[in-house]
Amino acid sequence: MSYSPAASGAAQAAGIARRTKIVATIGPASDDTATLSRMIAAGMDMARLSLAHGPVDEFLGRLERVRSATVPAGRYVGILADLPGPKIRSGSFREGGVYLVEDDYVDLVVGEGDMTSDWQQISVFHPDLIASLQPGDRIAIGDGGTVLIVEEAGATRARTRIVSGGRLQGRPGVSPPPNRLNLETPTADDLRFLEAAITAGVDAVAVSFVRSAADMEKVRAAAGPAGPMLVAKIETQEAVDDLEAIIAVSDGVMVARGDLGIRCSLWDVPHYQKHIIRTGVSYGLPVITATQMLESMIHAPTPTRAEVSDVANAVFDGTSALMLSAETAIGHDPVAAIVAMAAIATRAERDFDYRGWGRSLGRQQQREAAGTPAHARITAAISAAAWLAAGDSDAAAIIACTGTGATARAISRFRPAIPVLAATPYEATARQLAVAWGITPLVVAPRSSTDDITWFAVAAAVERGIVSAGDVVAVLVGSPADPDPTTDMVRLVRVR
Repeated sequence: MSYSPAASGAAQAAGIARRTKIVATIGPASDDTATLSRMIAAGMDMARLSLAHGPVDEFLGRLERVRSATVPAGRYVGILADLPGPKIRSGSFREGGVYLVEDDYVDLVVGEGDMTSDWQQISVFHPDLIASLQPGDRIAIGDGGTVLIVEEAGATRARTRIVSGGRLQGRPGVSPPPNRLNLETPTADDLRFLEAAITAGVDAVAVSFVRSAADMEKVRAAAGPAGPMLVAKIETQEAVDDLEAIIAVSDGVMVARGDLGIRCSLWDVPHYQKHIIRTGVSYGLPVITATQMLESMIHAPTPTRAEVSDVANAVFDGTSALMLSAETAIGHDPVAAIVAMAAIATRAERDFDYRGWGRSLGRQQQREAAGTPAHARITAAISAAAWLAAGDSDAAAIIACTGTGATARAISRFRPAIPVLAATPYEATARQLAVAWGITPLVVAPRSSTDDITWFAVAAAVERGIVSAGDVVAVLVGSPADPDPTTDMVRLVRVR
């Protein structure tokens, strides 16, 4: 094998030094077009739009502004719509939030209409939660930093003591004791939001609080066969236990560490992170690692040393993408958070074990639960052959010619140290690949023969300055005349 970290020099020269993608959450601090343009320039690859914190009209407005900011940037930036799921949320806190002090008392009350929350009373928008509480119950707010213990419980109001204080802002989640309520995914609101997101043309949808493959299959049925990518958020113990079955019916997964750390043992979270990343990648799926990655940058101009180490270790784990949440949604400098994350990831990739990762990966897992078609097995085998051939030939780049993006994701799982390009005739596919590790999409005109597909894909790579005369390029391609298009060929091409 001739792969080595030094091989990424070609990528750096072509302006694709960073292989790990960045997903940034859009919120009040970042939803104007000027800020979005700066975020894209700083390295945002996919914008996350949450449907849990505002009306659909607000979501649609943000989507349009992201699209508008993307056009002059000349980059394909994906849009991820995040469904709220059955998560219970509080009424909104005032701008800037409030600070709950340890050993003070705060009441939980049933939320109605536009009720807000403050340091004396937190409105909870679930009709049955308050009535289900018992003295001694532990309630986590937000990502679990604020903890309340129930001392008095009634039908519509519960008196709680603050055992762990902290600042609360926005509409944080309210987590009751496990299994106290029967919560199902997807909710009726999820399906309504899903329809709006698909109509608006989002590229991917994140499904919250997945517990089983059946949850994802319900969302798939509602989205339809031509729907967006479906990303399963792994944030419950049930999802960890049923991980492979969930992955088998999903297009991507998210390590949602915030709720995962509330619903599972906190000490298990880093181990689950490694397991989820490795398993997802072995199926050829993009994996997003999320929550509190640069949390201090909500207020601070630079991350903590621990946060830098956390982000770097996620890169070493092999994650496809890193996600910023409150840092870019409500933080004081969303652009600085993206710049910091990009710098950490770029530095970590210099020491990423490219050769070791590919060698230890083994064959791609197949989606047995969904019934693996022959073309998927062939593509998996050809992508493995392309990875070996590219190394043996000292190739300067790998080009995956793809309609759906599956071929590009299949070769991406090997984490090649050289540039990986996805030549596709579809802009929607290019945007979906914005969250796939190491992939640079190239939108090319459709061609009618394998030779033309190969030639024009290589020509596009030359035009972008990624390869040049004398370079060897490994090209994965299939016949466009095949009624069931299959990537069944790897060609080594010398650029002339």
